[in-house]
Amino acid sequence: MDDTILDYLAGLTPNSPEWADQLEIVAEENNIPIMDRTSMHFVQVLLQIHQPKRILEVGTAIGYSALRMQDNTQASIVTIEKDEKRYRDAVENINNLNKDDCIKVIHGDALEEMSRLKENNERFDTIFIDAAKGQYGKFLELADLMVGNGGLVITDNVLFRGYVAAPEETPKRFRSMVKKLREYNEKLMNHPHYQTSILPIGDGVAISYKLEEGN
Repeated sequence: MDDTILDYLAGLTPNSPEWADQLEIVAEENNIPIMDRTSMHFVQVLLQIHQPKRILEVGTAIGYSALRMQDNTQASIVTIEKDEKRYRDAVENINNLNKDDCIKVIHGDALEEMSRLKENNERFDTIFIDAAKGQYGKFLELADLMVGNGGLVITDNVLFRGYVAAPEETPKRFRSMVKKLREYNEKLMNHPHYQTSILPIGDGVAISYKLEEGN
């Protein structure tokens, strides 16, 4: 999808709440990766249709996506962030909007914390993966054990700047990650537990529907 179409879609995306605009500015000024507006709006519409009661987010950053998802669904959200500064900022942002009763932020390594949640038999209707891209395959293995049939796994950045579709053009420093993302996308598209579609919006969003048993 070329930039003209992407700019057109961005122009059609509804305005964000003022607090979301402020978080977007903070993220841009501090080079903090958050989901772009067009992709975020798509996820919000998807969640309005799906109406999850519990969401697990892997990769909190400053709390932007968790707050946008909760504002749109009224779901209970558990979100994991490894970086201490971002964790503290996320907690502050969530508290400032009085959402601390429905968004729980866990400070820790995503794989370790997901394993702990799985051991505690935690279950989620939707799992949103937006953390270390080289670990996406491992995140999916754990997510599969916690998302129920009919649930969703949403993965951001699966096209990573377009390099995933054109690996021969990938700068050397990104080649290993792009290779893992290509493997992840192929795994998703062929996974027997999921029906998946990858959309070329933002940095690439994969939507995976957990199939009912026997399908």
